Amino acid sequence: MTSTPRTRWDITPFAPVEFLNAAPGTHPLVMQVLWARGTRDPEIAKAFIASDAIQVDPFALPDMAVAVDRIQRAIGAGEKIAVYGDYDCDGVTSCALLMQVFAALKARAQVYIPDRFEEGYGLHADALDKLKADGVSLVITVDCGARANAEALHAREIGLDLIITDHHALEHGNLPAAIAVINPTRADPANTYPFRLLAGVGVAFRLAQALLRAYADSGVTVACDEESLLDLVAIGTVADVAQLIGENRALVQAGLKRINTQPRVGARYLATAAGVKVGQVTSQTIGFGIGPRLNAAGRIEHALGAYNLLIATSESEAAEIVQELNARNEQRQKTTDSVTRSAEALTLADRQADAPLLFAASEDYSSGVIGLAAARLVERFYKPAVVVATQMGEARGSCRSVEGFNITAALDLCKDLLARHGGHAAAAGFTIPAVLLDPLRERLIEIARAQQPEGGWKRALNIDAEISLAKTTMATLDALAVLEPHGMGNPRPTFIARGAIVQGIRRVGKTHGHDGATPPPGPHLQLRLKDAKNVTWEAIGWRMGERASEVSAGVKVDVVFQLDINEWNGERKLQLVMQDFMSSAV
Repeated sequence: MTSTPRTRWDITPFAPVEFLNAAPGTHPLVMQVLWARGTRDPEIAKAFIASDAIQVDPFALPDMAVAVDRIQRAIGAGEKIAVYGDYDCDGVTSCALLMQVFAALKARAQVYIPDRFEEGYGLHADALDKLKADGVSLVITVDCGARANAEALHAREIGLDLIITDHHALEHGNLPAAIAVINPTRADPANTYPFRLLAGVGVAFRLAQALLRAYADSGVTVACDEESLLDLVAIGTVADVAQLIGENRALVQAGLKRINTQPRVGARYLATAAGVKVGQVTSQTIGFGIGPRLNAAGRIEHALGAYNLLIATSESEAAEIVQELNARNEQRQKTTDSVTRSAEALTLADRQADAPLLFAASEDYSSGVIGLAAARLVERFYKPAVVVATQMGEARGSCRSVEGFNITAALDLCKDLLARHGGHAAAAGFTIPAVLLDPLRERLIEIARAQQPEGGWKRALNIDAEISLAKTTMATLDALAVLEPHGMGNPRPTFIARGAIVQGIRRVGKTHGHDGATPPPGPHLQLRLKDAKNVTWEAIGWRMGERASEVSAGVKVDVVFQLDINEWNGERKLQLVMQDFMSSAV
């Protein structure tokens, strides 16, 4: 039995004793995790644990004052405003957030969310024409527009004022010709904002915050406070896999508090649908339960369903929409599994086993799930992956990448082939004429090959500490809670335990989309392990089912895991969420 191919275990040695004991009353394992993640100053560690408030001036964002002034003039003159958002969870929460503020300000505002299947991502000239014809004079983008240079010029040509709020990378640093571009990633001298990692909803919140403060400073009372928006910020930030450090961590902490104490109707129904009680919602609840249901709306049909749930005030309306989103989420899971299996088969058929980048395209793929399928390919093979849906001569692709390969920068090098593209280092999307797919694939593979390290891409598991299962209790997990909320940039603590004895092996879970009378083995792997005190532990490995043959009863394994709670029939027990395992030398 071997570790997962291409996986390296980087185990952090224990910190010096004086650092572990530098915060009296804090579990040494908490200090060890912070040490493993680069913290060397005990005072910084204490501040992280205490979650000290971060004071922010939203007007420090570039163009914020210009945007606020233009919005105030529009509201005062009764102009028609459109909030133009992306169809993912980050965009939808951003739309709901600004529309909540505009409703409180009694602004003439409407929302516009493009159709993923008919229009695709981003700002579109045709949509701007429609809004102009509908009497709109000011368009505010949320979670999109950073690369809409041509569309911004079109807005100017037709007499439509445009404010762009986004967090995606600009194209070679070029600012679209909007009256304001509020984007923390701007690299020009006008941007002195200290935190560059806000999600789209975080940028929208800063705009709302600046607007509300401007009205307050002028003596106007608004029936909307900043705190009431924080639940939306938490949902959008976590669902967009933004790094949960600095401002993002503070915003999500505050948003989770809001969800767990004063949830809006839609958030309450979403938590219930995810099987979590209000009061126990965590970033994991958002990432694996709430976010996927909101995203399912735009992946299967139109994102307006998710938006309507977030602004709902009626119990009956929220219940009906959540039921629809659950059905779409189930459909999304089945479609994702189908596309993933097909994409895997295509890459194998094309003999891409040795290629530095995987590329699969088909007319049968739904553009709503290609990003999820690409992520599954990366998870399984640990290579950059591109999955493309083609239709009527046009191809829409979604890319996911690995550490060390900036996929958006790679697409920039293919700009001459692409109709449009954009994204982050780890995830991106593009539109291209279908006839140019082969040249694109060849060029991306060449770029990946030039950047791939010797021996191929290597997955690294960063392990915070080696611990003993026999000494791990519920109190250990409770102590680690001060490190929450967890997500990208602040992952759940990862540990290694050596010499656990395997007592049982099962493949569990439901495989979506199979057609046979006999269901295939479950996609997940469940192990029963015995520690040094003969205590039995349940360990679950998500999508590790195919590795069941690597282990047998009675053998000893070293297991890399995160601690979690398994609640069943009112009983709460610790369980291990496996990240990897291998034969033990102990």
